[in-house]
Amino acid sequence: MSLHLASALPRRSARWVCQLTATAIRPRFFHSSNIARQAQAVQLQTDSAQDYSQYGKTFDKILIANRGEIACRVIRTCKKMGIKTVAIHSDADVNSLHVQLADEAVNVGPAPTSQSYLNIPNILKAIKDTGAQAVHPGYGFLSENAIFVKALDDAGVTFIGPSEYAMAAMGDKIQSKIIAKESKVNIIPGFNGVVRDVDHALEISREIGYPVMLKASAGGGGKGMRIAWNDEEVREGFKIAKQESLASFGDDRLLIEKFIDNPRHIEIQIISDKHGNTLYLPERECSIQRRNQKVIEEAPSTHIDPKTRKAMGEQAVMLAKHVKYSSAGTVEFLVDSQRNFYFLEMNTRLQVEHPITEYITGMDLVEQMIRVAAGQKLIPKQEDIKIKGWAIESRVYAEDPEKYLPSIGRLSKYIEPTSTKGQNEVRCDSGIVEGSEISIYYDPMICKLCTHGQTREEAIENMKRALDSYVIKGVTHNIPLLREVVSHDRFASGKYSTKFLAEEYPTGFKGHSPDATSLSQLVSMAGLIHAKRELRNWAWGAGREALLFEELHNRAPRAWDLFIGVQGVEEKLPVKVEHLGKASNGEDEFEISTPGMAPFRSSTAWALESPLITNTFGNGEEVTLQYLETLPLGFRVQHLGTKFDITVNTPAQHALAKFMPIKEKASTTNLILSPMPGSVVSVDVKPGDMVAEGTAVATIEAMKMANVLRSVRAGKVKSVLVKPGDSVAGEEILIEFEDEAKPKEEAK
Repeated sequence: MSLHLASALPRRSARWVCQLTATAIRPRFFHSSNIARQAQAVQLQTDSAQDYSQYGKTFDKILIANRGEIACRVIRTCKKMGIKTVAIHSDADVNSLHVQLADEAVNVGPAPTSQSYLNIPNILKAIKDTGAQAVHPGYGFLSENAIFVKALDDAGVTFIGPSEYAMAAMGDKIQSKIIAKESKVNIIPGFNGVVRDVDHALEISREIGYPVMLKASAGGGGKGMRIAWNDEEVREGFKIAKQESLASFGDDRLLIEKFIDNPRHIEIQIISDKHGNTLYLPERECSIQRRNQKVIEEAPSTHIDPKTRKAMGEQAVMLAKHVKYSSAGTVEFLVDSQRNFYFLEMNTRLQVEHPITEYITGMDLVEQMIRVAAGQKLIPKQEDIKIKGWAIESRVYAEDPEKYLPSIGRLSKYIEPTSTKGQNEVRCDSGIVEGSEISIYYDPMICKLCTHGQTREEAIENMKRALDSYVIKGVTHNIPLLREVVSHDRFASGKYSTKFLAEEYPTGFKGHSPDATSLSQLVSMAGLIHAKRELRNWAWGAGREALLFEELHNRAPRAWDLFIGVQGVEEKLPVKVEHLGKASNGEDEFEISTPGMAPFRSSTAWALESPLITNTFGNGEEVTLQYLETLPLGFRVQHLGTKFDITVNTPAQHALAKFMPIKEKASTTNLILSPMPGSVVSVDVKPGDMVAEGTAVATIEAMKMANVLRSVRAGKVKSVLVKPGDSVAGEEILIEFEDEAKPKEEAK
């Protein structure tokens, strides 16, 4: 275990941090410019004018038993409150942002979570060595581990969360349903006991009636959850859910309940003190989900009226008081179309999506958790809780949104969106900076991107602008999906359910498909980019010939007739760009003509060196796209979240393009490839086996999620190149099939 101290370092353009170990001092070099964005982000979108003198002192030093964005989030509030912080980290996270932001940092083990962030003895030693008086667990890892809470109690250290009893009672989904029923909270029909084995699961499922939900008793976040519509899906889902549950939570117990079709997932945030006071806050809607993992949340919900909000809140309070709950917690409900609501579970921790509640209430939930843990009373009363505008959260992940598989790599370029209206309308909760690495060992979340508005429509528009200006290079990310959802008419209507993504993208999400308007915008801006680059390149070349400015101006190109090709669109579109000289703002002015759009003039200021290019069209609409990279005959851009390869041809090039041969992709029908880096959990076939199309052949685990790989065709297994426990790379060959037999006529 190692310890480094960074609290007394001088401010300068770069800094040295010494890593102290038993054998050596290893210097590590960090550029403070990479850290400044978070280090200076102490001011949250909450009430900054609050008078802290009315509360009194809490703790001198808090250890954050977590990593990434939630650790950074807790550190920001601690800094605001004048509390020193201790970060813990694994070997893989030694240079992570949360380590740099904390006053002290302690290495608690190797990269695997079981040896570091879940290593209770090492964390307890870190607490003792640093003299931390309290521990904030964030979410995930040990945040709902009653054994950890007891260990802290025995050590005389305050846990910033509920008591061991309340956590044990409500953190277990089976026990929590029993308690909820005793508290007269509406519950979903199901089996409130431990499922013994697959035969028991089948028996329960048939008794409840399909569809059913198999879910981990000890967890959340969509891990260890499977929906089953028949016996076969119960058999398969039982195996996978147990594997995921054990890998994520160290507990493979499952429960089964009735799956409510077309539900809305709505949750109530509560905050309770140790003096019997409990508040419920306005609801959050979390119905935009993929594989039971939340993708986009909003607060409040378009589906909930004041009467239902009050009833749900009061039931949540009854449940909290029944177990003498103190700290922040969330009671989750499923709500049907008639606003009937049923208890789903209680999360005895801070939720991932808590920032949108902070946006619409002005309350810093982390601060309230710290004050409650210190024994202070809640000052706000229930009648003081008001809804202030609307907030939306998009979970930005390092993943392929089309395959829904995690992506790993180093962030070669990273620029977060910022507020542009001076209203703190954009909030980024992240734990990374440019140069950070997204590792195979941990959750692939990059950021919780939140926007606020006085109305829901304004919050949505702010989210669109924020997503368009979010620059992430080095890993694949899910911004294309997020941008498409917030632009969807059904999302705008507010009439959606947890089946939204499955219903709107039944064959999977394929990126934005340009309509007439977005296509015209894209090719117009492509023409502008090309013309501006050509103009600059010509000016540089002419400048080397020492031409006078007037002669430069006279000889500069005046117009470009182009054919713009867009990936996924068959026909190349004609675009004419005319250079009109300098506009009154000093920028080059152009007139652009393209099919589907009236000719318009543009003199918007943007630098070709910037990845963000913004243009205002003739109808007043502002569009931002990202310039990603140069291609042989064009460039790659990101428009409305989706990446497009753009080709730019002159008329002569366009005429000759039809003679260019098209390279066919190599067939992979005889291969099973790993869709991502990960480890092999199981291999279900051997050489010589005959398998049918759709047969499960292997399971790969990455970032705590198990992914079943299936045969894309019927055939005979030729070779198996991996075994359980192996680490594999993305696109690595796992299994080979024999060549398909050709028909006799074709063989002749």
